[in-house]
Amino acid sequence: MDSNFLAIVKSNNNDFFGFMNFLTSRDKKLLVLGDIKNFYNQYQEKCETKNEELVEVIEMLQEAMIYDHTIYLDVREIIGAPWFYRINVEESLLDKISIKEFLMAKETFINPEAPNNILTINFKPYYNKAPSVRDVNGIGKGVEYLNRFLSSKMFTDIGKWRNLLFDFIKLHKYRGEHLILNERINDPDHLNRNINKAVKKLSTYNEEDVYENFKHDLQDLGFEKGLGRTARDVTYNLEVLDNLLNSPDHVALSEFMTKIPMIFNIAIISPHGYFGQEGVLGMPDTGGQVVYILDQVKALEKTLSESIKESGLSIQPKIVILTRLIPNAGKTKSNKRLEKVNGTKNVWILRIPFRKYNQNVTDNWISRFEIWPYLEEFAEDSYIALKAEFNGRPDLIIGNYSDGNLVSYLLSKQFGVTQCCIAHALEKSKYLYSDLYWNQLEDHYNFSIQFTADLIAMNSSDFQITSTFQEIAGTESSVGQYETHKHFTLPGLYRVENGVNLYHTKFNILSPGVNERVYFPHTKSEKRISDVKNYLEELIFTDMENEDVVGRLSNPDLTPIFSMARLDKNKNLTSLVKWFGESVEMQSKANLVIVAGIVDAGKSSDHEEIEQINLMHQYINDYGLHDKIRWIGKLFRKNEAGEVYRIIADHKGVFVQPGLFEGFGLTVLEAMISGLPVIATRYGGPLEIIQDGKNGFHLDPIDQEESSEVILNFINKIKDDEKHWEKISSSGIKRVNEAYNWNLYSSRLLSLAKLYGFWKFSTDLEAEAMASYLDIMYHMLYKPRAEALLEKHNQR
Repeated sequence: MDSNFLAIVKSNNNDFFGFMNFLTSRDKKLLVLGDIKNFYNQYQEKCETKNEELVEVIEMLQEAMIYDHTIYLDVREIIGAPWFYRINVEESLLDKISIKEFLMAKETFINPEAPNNILTINFKPYYNKAPSVRDVNGIGKGVEYLNRFLSSKMFTDIGKWRNLLFDFIKLHKYRGEHLILNERINDPDHLNRNINKAVKKLSTYNEEDVYENFKHDLQDLGFEKGLGRTARDVTYNLEVLDNLLNSPDHVALSEFMTKIPMIFNIAIISPHGYFGQEGVLGMPDTGGQVVYILDQVKALEKTLSESIKESGLSIQPKIVILTRLIPNAGKTKSNKRLEKVNGTKNVWILRIPFRKYNQNVTDNWISRFEIWPYLEEFAEDSYIALKAEFNGRPDLIIGNYSDGNLVSYLLSKQFGVTQCCIAHALEKSKYLYSDLYWNQLEDHYNFSIQFTADLIAMNSSDFQITSTFQEIAGTESSVGQYETHKHFTLPGLYRVENGVNLYHTKFNILSPGVNERVYFPHTKSEKRISDVKNYLEELIFTDMENEDVVGRLSNPDLTPIFSMARLDKNKNLTSLVKWFGESVEMQSKANLVIVAGIVDAGKSSDHEEIEQINLMHQYINDYGLHDKIRWIGKLFRKNEAGEVYRIIADHKGVFVQPGLFEGFGLTVLEAMISGLPVIATRYGGPLEIIQDGKNGFHLDPIDQEESSEVILNFINKIKDDEKHWEKISSSGIKRVNEAYNWNLYSSRLLSLAKLYGFWKFSTDLEAEAMASYLDIMYHMLYKPRAEALLEKHNQR
């Protein structure tokens, strides 16, 4: 049966091969979807015809490589299931080829002398027997499918699974003390009988009687604390367990597992940057991830404490954020080993220094692209430190970004606990052709090491959390971040035929929220701090002199266009300045306010930030923007960062996020909840956060003309219709309140951790083989390249 792609090609054979022939005459020979679509528009104009049916085929073409009259195509007809074709244009022949043939063609494109016998990586055999979601709509809903898979297995082989469930429950202890079951119950049948006896006994108590009132009766029957706080709760949970033992289904499985007190200690890993609670945002490699984790741990502690209390236990959970200690930390606290997280009872930041080969501690900040040689020893030192902090081991390890995820792999293997990974942003999807031209980028980015680390982490994890669907699998017309790792090649090093299974049940979408104590609507004047508001109002809209500020606003009454981010290429703030500088109309109607990085390149040690600082100054000078821009290059405290959005909203401004790619978009949420209308990149998380035209707007940062038009259209509309600003403002607040909530996030994360913990215990499907494969990758690929990078550092 022909695919839709082949069917359309066959019915439009002349037009298709006519366009392929047109491509061979173009100077550009390595094309992505945007290039192909542009060339197809040119082809249609040349032919003065329009074939709407063929447009559907063009949208499927993710990549094209042109060798004289041969074209290789990557066709994405189905998300996560690409097909590859070779076209002989002269003879109008189209042949389906393998992934390997396609990747080899890419390698030859880069280097005609490239060797064919390089290492091939393929994880597909390790996933063949693992459960997977059935269709595209199930991607990111892994736990729902996993529950059904597990309960069906339990139902078909109930004897085996009753034993397994019994063994799993009996494992649970806290510091050596039994939870749920004690030694008086010997097997599943015994458990079944005693559940009935316990339920009967509990019926003699008042429903609101607490555990202490009936604990001796339950202990005699083999039941310990952990099943509920009151007689009613314990009765209900015992009845659910009884159903699970005798007539298992996915609802009972999920309900029981999420109520078991399995998690008390959590380690959250985030090595790079300056991790801290104040004075760090805007420092190199320090941005949204820090905000995410600090908000995450507060919500997790609250939800975990409530869950433990409801199970009938009086235990204070502990969460440790593991990061790097930087001796030369400037004005930050990144040189402080242990720091309590404000507003929590038992959440701590634990900082461990980087060192190598038992040598002296490294004193200075190191770019996230260059920290790879230090992570193994960091993990070894952290293992000892975490054991001391937890007086044992963590129950769950959550990695963040590539470096934190790799350390989570090393630590979860040592501790033997559940591993969760959160990518935040996979660099491979940010930098076009970063795989093909890895060798040319290696001096600055070391992508060969990072991509290897990403493959290890995403395949070792028990479950993955993403903020959006597109992070995993993109859209109908664009590839997802994880999807870019399905097949690629690093010419001369290795090729990946199948790097990740997007349909695996480990993937779960879990969107974060915002800190409502810091970020709230500008209309809530009673919550705003006058001194902070007045200071920032003066800093932004007056001529207050400050060494960290460039430019002034000669007409502060114009609509403020505002953006706030780190100064790196991907955040693309320099392009926003360029769009503003090249639009006379925009300059006549608006001012530009940028909060980013620092203004003095001499004070930075980050080569990418230095490049962007210099470019900012260049554009401001070239376009004569000194009296139309206010570039603030200073670090704000969290309460100041929240107030900046509200001040811009007071002035009826707009927040513009022009990133080339945004993994999620926390600043988008922060601006929206503040009541500040948002225009943001369509590449990444904002595509799902913002409903275009309803509660914000999308722009294409690659298309300057379109982006400028979107911004100008909004500015003109709010000048013509004052209610339009209010409409978008209130719709943005409503969107965040309804869809992005930390309480929901933390409840679901803990539920996922428990269910995947049971999955980890209950099955060894390819687990040992996968672990061995990953171990080889770590020691034969990752580690030698990381050590070579250290040698390179030492030679500088």
